[in-house]
Parts: sequence; structure tokens; C-alpha cells
Amino acid sequence: MLFESTRGGDKAKTFEEVLLKGLADDGGLYIPTEWPRADITKLRECNSFIDIAKLIVPLFTESSYKKEEVMTLLENTWHDFEKSDLVGIKKVNEDIFIGELFHGPTAAFKDFGLQLCAAFFNKALEKNNQTAIILGATSGDTGSAAIDACKEYKNIKTFMLLPEGNMTDIQRKQMTTVNQENVFVLNINGTFDDCQDIVKSAFKDKSFLKHDQVLLAVNSINWTRIIGQICYYFYLCMKINNFSKQLSFSVPTGNFGNVFACYSAMKLGLPVKKIAVAVNENDILHRFFSRNLYKKELVNETLSPSMDITVASNFERLIYDFYLERDAETCKNFFDNFPNSPISLSEDVWKKTYDLFCSSSIGDIETTKIMKKIYKDFNYVVDPHTAVGLCVSKIFGGPINSDLVALSTAHPGKFLDSLKLAEIPTFEKHHTLSEVLNKEEYSYSLEADQEQVFNFIKRNNH
Repeated sequence: MLFESTRGGDKAKTFEEVLLKGLADDGGLYIPTEWPRADITKLRECNSFIDIAKLIVPLFTESSYKKEEVMTLLENTWHDFEKSDLVGIKKVNEDIFIGELFHGPTAAFKDFGLQLCAAFFNKALEKNNQTAIILGATSGDTGSAAIDACKEYKNIKTFMLLPEGNMTDIQRKQMTTVNQENVFVLNINGTFDDCQDIVKSAFKDKSFLKHDQVLLAVNSINWTRIIGQICYYFYLCMKINNFSKQLSFSVPTGNFGNVFACYSAMKLGLPVKKIAVAVNENDILHRFFSRNLYKKELVNETLSPSMDITVASNFERLIYDFYLERDAETCKNFFDNFPNSPISLSEDVWKKTYDLFCSSSIGDIETTKIMKKIYKDFNYVVDPHTAVGLCVSKIFGGPINSDLVALSTAHPGKFLDSLKLAEIPTFEKHHTLSEVLNKEEYSYSLEADQEQVFNFIKRNNH
């Protein structure tokens, strides 16, 4: 199994090369050169998430690691989850299941992909006698999951950029209360997109690195994160019907990594009927799936801040594989010129959307109504992102009638103000969230200026 870039410049890369590079040299994203097939017969015999992972992860890693090495790594990869089997499943009614992905140490789905990344990062760095810097941007949950996953590895220093504004106190404090010598939280006077631009520039510049260092990507451009997320789609299907029939998945999304993981699981053989792309009023993805227009607009702050982004980085992978059928030249032309030139496909190509995808976009008022109704009718509390995902159900006038799995990507305890708006008085607490509120914060304030950020890294890279 080797990997190639969506823009055609990088080809035949090994798993370890893709793990450590993150973004391809030509600006594209890595994707497997061909899709492996999962063994559904063996998957039906699995009993746990780890059993599933042991059948899925090695499909992508064989170019760099022996299967036995990967099996050993997977035994110890996912840690500090409050559920022994990592994922919870709530049956809302006969037609709707909720996949609870928030039982990890940072109470969000990103623990799955980032703990897998961290384990492989450490393995590769030790093997190559290297150290690493992580430079990431976060709109809410990526930063805390990356910091938590990597903080115990002394060969990795993490610098996390937090945009000013729309992040809850708990989300911020999950990052700023980590007092370790290899963790630096930078409050950036700018938007998430400003932070993301600095991170992208860093992967071209790298002047702040020492000679034995690599720069690691923890945003969902890193393929290893996608692998970790593919695993829970197979786990959910195994638990719900043991792969006996197709399920539809509703995925609340911003950067599109979680949606692409679902698409990837389908390419591996998961029985998927529909993938619903659910977004808040930052609706660049909904505009594409409903109107064939992928155009950057200004970001709006909402009750679901992890989705408050204007460009969905992973979307390029879907355009390349699903719509363009791996026409790298056309894909390169699209994304080399984006966002200055919006993307619209030919009508015949775009119509493929109807075969697999649907989409929805709702605002804060509708989000709050869904949270309130789920609590009132089913005595179950969801966070705002999960509420956005649930809007595709027929209960809320959405297009999916039955066999729907809505992904719950974050614990409601992260969004106390939203719970008050929805008049939800109580909820089941998460095992780590309440601890951070009273801890001292450690962070640094910088302008949205890459020279300032790079100089800060140089000063602290010793």
C-alpha cells in the first residue's frame, strides 16, 4: 500500500513518509494509490474496537511496518477513555442511533485519530533518531486532543495556535491548563483561517526546525488521523447490525475529515447507504452538495464552534477520488487556484452527488430547538454539533427516514452556555471536563503574523 498526492506531484510514498510529511510537496493531500478491501467475514467475528482496528489499520501501514509491530502498537494506542470499548451507542428510536465518540480524555472524537497519530509519530521518531515539532491550528477540539495525545512523548514539542473568539472556556482551558515543558499554547489575534494559513506557510518554510527535526501535521490533512476515524465507522456497524445491512451516517463537519473517513470506510467495504454532510451556517459544503458551488465566504461565529471554518481542507480528497476519478491535473488546477476561483464541476460529474451524499445547514435557533426536543422527547442530552448532525433525520424534516447513525462528536459538557439556551438543566458529566475549570492557565499572546510565530518557536526550540 503506497500513497499519492491529489495534485499528481508526489507518488509512491510509504506510510511513514505520509505520516511524517502531512501535506504533499505539491500542496495536495495524500490518499492511498488504491483502496484496500476490508475482510467483512473477519470483521463480523470482532468483539471490540481494538479487534476492528487490528483488521483496518494494517491495511495502510504495510509499506513501513510489519503487521506484528502494528498489532503491538494498537494494544496500547488508545488510553484514558471512560468506556472500556471507547465508543458509546445510544438508540434514540427505531430509526436513529447516536454514535458517542466523546468518551476519550478530551471529550471529542479527535482523540481517536490523534492518539493513533501520536503512537505512530513516536515509533517513527525513535526509529529514525529524530525529534519533532507539531504546529497546529484549532477551532475547538483538535488542539486539546493533539496536546493530550503527544504530551507524554518527550521527543515531540507541540505549538498550538488558538484563534481569538468563538471557543468555550472549557475548550480553551483544556489546552491552556497543560503545564508541561513540551507544550506551548499561542493565543492568536485573528481567525481560525489566519491560524491555518500560518500552519500551511510553516510546512513550506520550516526555517525554525533544527537539523534533526521534522514538522508534523495534526490537522486532518494527516492521513493517519483518517485511519483512526475509519475504525469507528466499522465498529458502529458491527455493533448495530453486524454488517447485515446498509446504514446512513450523518456527520457534523467543518474540515471534512470525518466525512472523508466515512467515505473511505465505504470504499473499504462498509455497507453505507447515504452520507449526510451536516453543517452550521458556515455552509460552504452545503452549497457545494446542494448547488455545485464551492466558494469561500466570511466565517460566522455559531454555537457549534468546531465547524466555524470557511474552507474544508479534506474536501480536496473527495473531489479527486469520487468526482474526478483521480484526474490529478484537473484537481491541481481547481485547488491551485482556490479560493481566488470558486470550484464548480460539470453538471454530469456533480450529479454523482445524488448516489451517495446529501447535506443540510442550520443556524443557532434550529440547533437549540433540536437540543431541546431530543432532551424533552428522549431524555438525552446532545451538544450543538450533534444537534446539527441530527437535523438530517425525518424527525426534523430532513431527508433520511431510517437506519440513521448520527455521530456525536463532542460531549455536551463542553458547551454549558448552549445547554442553558436549550433549557437543559442536567447532563451526565464527563470524567475530565470539570477538572480543568479551576486550573491555572499557561499561554502566550501573539498577532496573526507568521514571523512572530516562527520566531517564538525558534526561541523555545531548545
